[in-house]
Amino acid sequence: MERTVVLNADYTFLGIVNWKKAVKLYVNKKAEVLKESDRPLRASIDTIRKVPLVMRLVYMVDHIYRNKVPYSKKNVLVRDRHTCQYCGSKNDITLDHILPSSRGGKSTFLNCVASCKTCNIEKKRDRTPEEAGMTLRKQPHEPTIVEFLAIKMKSLGVHNFLKDVGVF
Repeated sequence: MERTVVLNADYTFLGIVNWKKAVKLYVNKKAEVLKESDRPLRASIDTIRKVPLVMRLVYMVDHIYRNKVPYSKKNVLVRDRHTCQYCGSKNDITLDHILPSSRGGKSTFLNCVASCKTCNIEKKRDRTPEEAGMTLRKQPHEPTIVEFLAIKMKSLGVHNFLKDVGVF
């Protein structure tokens, strides 16, 4: 599914919306397209012929910045770039609790890492990494908003464009 980065009128990052919402913003003259993707629209609308990749709102919108990234399985996988933190594999990635939840481990950024099913289920099982003789490639941490957004923008392929316009 195509995603579109939405910037405020002053080019500050606001969020990411699906391409249908982005086209509606353009049609309703609430936003202008800064960069298009390679995917064409079935029917071109005015001057837009491809799915928008980056848009800027015409009018300034007041918004409240979150001061921390909310914990979720998806956000842990984004932080770890969908890579097993034990072996480096990118196949069959799941979430692993460093201190297993069956032994009181909580679901937090500091206790969870991305792990392939082989490392998680077959090697580590219901043990700590030390007990299983495994080491983490990186210590888990709570990502900052800026770090998290940079990772997301790179995965969407718009990081360099946003860097050029001064967002990052």
